[in-house]
This record gives sequence, structure tokens and C-alpha cells, in this order.
Amino acid sequence: MKRLLIAMLGAISLSACAQTSPPATTAKAAVQAKGVLPVEITSAATPEARARAAIHVVNPKVAIDQVSAAPMPGFQQVIVGGEVVYVSNDGKYLLQGALYDIAAKKNLGEASMAEVRTKLLKTIPAGDRIVFAPPNPKYTVTVFTDVDCAYCRKFHSQIADYNRQGIAVNYVAFPRMGLGSDDFKKMVAVWCSADPKKALTDAKNDRPVAYRNCTNPVTMEYNLGQRMGLTGTPMILTSDGVQVGGYLPPDQLRATLDKLASDGSPPVASTATGER
Repeated sequence: MKRLLIAMLGAISLSACAQTSPPATTAKAAVQAKGVLPVEITSAATPEARARAAIHVVNPKVAIDQVSAAPMPGFQQVIVGGEVVYVSNDGKYLLQGALYDIAAKKNLGEASMAEVRTKLLKTIPAGDRIVFAPPNPKYTVTVFTDVDCAYCRKFHSQIADYNRQGIAVNYVAFPRMGLGSDDFKKMVAVWCSADPKKALTDAKNDRPVAYRNCTNPVTMEYNLGQRMGLTGTPMILTSDGVQVGGYLPPDQLRATLDKLASDGSPPVASTATGER
């Protein structure tokens, strides 16, 4: 489901990107042909502004969620389209991929991505989530789910076991076949049902759910999932925006959450499975 940023931006370099638009003047086209940065970038006053300008020169429509100084000198860290990328302070270069701290053994972009996810999760009203929770949960996770994917169904078939592990599950919608698909319509029917919890369980067990339309959050939640870097369903997020799956069995999810609570990092050996 996740689109690589370079593909999304057109797989073109920053210095050549404006060539995709009709040239305003012959002089401007000549400057671009020589690989000179567009004025939108060079006129920006700060490294952050140049990073924003560089992304928007490539694609004016893309939404940028966050820009900050990167852990490596000379670059800005940009969260855009659910990905962390790095733009040089002069706006000339863009790097895509994980920035890994070898000594600390961690992905340095994940912490910033978690911050963005936390902010985005807070925009989802409580009434727009389908909640399965024990009386006094130890942990709460948000799960982007689809009604048809096998691992989403496996996760939901064990929902009572997750609750027994002290884990509350807040489901939000991500129809992985896309907006307007049959999958999307099923999820709208679930969220518009008089009893969404029963409807979700029925849909995941191939029991028919009467189609109803209403003011619903399915499109909004789908778009948020993309901005959060969803690569497959289910996607499990902690209340702090840390992605811990993919599908994890109940005991492994509890162990992962315990590990995060104790030292801030999930067990290295844990596995996460999802469907694209």
C-alpha cells in the first residue's frame, strides 16, 4: 500500500523537476537545463524553508507533516506522505531511506514518525473508533484494519485474548483496496451500522452486513493511515505512535508493549506480519 516518495514525486531530480511543467520563458528553461536550482528553493531564507520548497517544487500538492534538523549534519528531516526523507540544507539533494544509528541500533526517523502519528491519532474522535476493551486495560493500541485481509481476520478472531492480556483495541478503518472499492463500501456499512462492533465481527467472518451510508470516518481514517506510513494491514500503533505490527499474537503483543514500557524499545526478536 505504501507508495515510495520518489515514485510519488515523479522519480525526478530536484534540479530537473520544473521541466515537467510548461516553461514560462526560454531563459528559465535554459537555466533548468543546466541543473540550476529553481528560485523557489534558492530564495528561501532558512534550511527548513528550503527543504519545504524543494519538496513542493517536485510536487506542489504533497502534504508535509513535519520538518526538523536531521540527526546527520547538513540535512533537514522531512516527514511527507507517511515517509521520512532527508533534504540537504541547500535544497539540492534528497535522500530516501532509513537513517540507522549503528551504535544505538535504532532507526532515527522512527521517533519523529511516532510523534507525527501521535498527533494524527488525536484527530480521530473517540466515537469514530470501534473499541474492544477489557474493564481496566493496561495498554491501549490503535489498529488500522481491513475487513477482508487474512491477518486482520486472524487478529480479530483473537480479540478476547488480547483483552485478557490487558490490551484495549481501538479499531480504525483502512480499506486496503482503496476508496470507492467494494472493500471500502463494506467498511462504510460497518461504521454506519447500529452496532459497529457486531457488524465488524460479522464482516470479518463473511457474514453479510446490510449496506448503509451515513456521515462516516472511513475516508478520513484511510487518508490518515497513509500519512502515518501504513505499509499493510493490520497496522498496530501504541498510544505513543510507535508501530509494533503487523499481526502479532496476543502474548507477543503484550510482551512487546511491556518491553516498550520498561525501556522504550520493542523486543528485537519480535515479528510483525501484515498484508499489503
